[in-house]
Amino acid sequence: MHNRIDNCFARLRSEKRKGFIPYICAGDPNLGRTLDLAFALEKSGADLLELGLPFSDPLADGIVNQLAAQRALTAGATIRGVFDCVREIRKKSQVPIVLYSYLNPIFQFGAEKFHREAEDAGVDGLLILDLPPEEDVDLPNSNVLHIRLIAPTTPSDRIRQIAKNARGFLYYVSREGVTGAQDSIASSLPEKVAELRKCSDLPIAIGFGISNADQARKIAQHADAVVVGSAIVDLIAKNGDKPSMIEKVGAFARELAGAVH
Repeated sequence: MHNRIDNCFARLRSEKRKGFIPYICAGDPNLGRTLDLAFALEKSGADLLELGLPFSDPLADGIVNQLAAQRALTAGATIRGVFDCVREIRKKSQVPIVLYSYLNPIFQFGAEKFHREAEDAGVDGLLILDLPPEEDVDLPNSNVLHIRLIAPTTPSDRIRQIAKNARGFLYYVSREGVTGAQDSIASSLPEKVAELRKCSDLPIAIGFGISNADQARKIAQHADAVVVGSAIVDLIAKNGDKPSMIEKVGAFARELAGAVH
């Protein structure tokens, strides 16, 4: 069954262009602003939106995204609050939404219940950072796709195993370590992406460390979509809960989207 993610990449293919995927932490600086940011990012050229589910111990994230999660939790963000925010987005937008999460909040909420409520709210996919491929199975009767992660250190046989059950798109982590803006792009990237394409026909999105339009343009030469997170989150942090923050993030997103497209 096709969902918004599949439809998005089919449209991108037909238009012969690459996708831009911005990441923001839901609830940073508050859920009302997350709603405003979602609409601003789509208007600025986002093809798919990645929403972080705030968690108290985000081990795969660098300091910028850690602090964003902390701000969101301090502001009172909850799983149900994030689902309600997605419902509000769905009243005006059909942009595909992937929730970026750790396993703990999903486990505490109840996996089946989480998937059911996420789907009811309008979530299209889940990117679960610390769920091993061996345990990562799509729940029966759920149309919420599990987006699989592949790292630069993932061995070839494991790549094939991950790709075999993947749906939606593959998320390639462009470098080792945690999230965070970087000054350069790994030289091994083209070779790694070529290896992935031998294992799967799924679109490949590349993220972690892409921080400006020039880097996004270079990454887009190898990817089907480019994910930018920490650079956007840092801009939100620097401007806080001000009306001008939305405008500044929108302008930066337009620059990134233009480079990717």
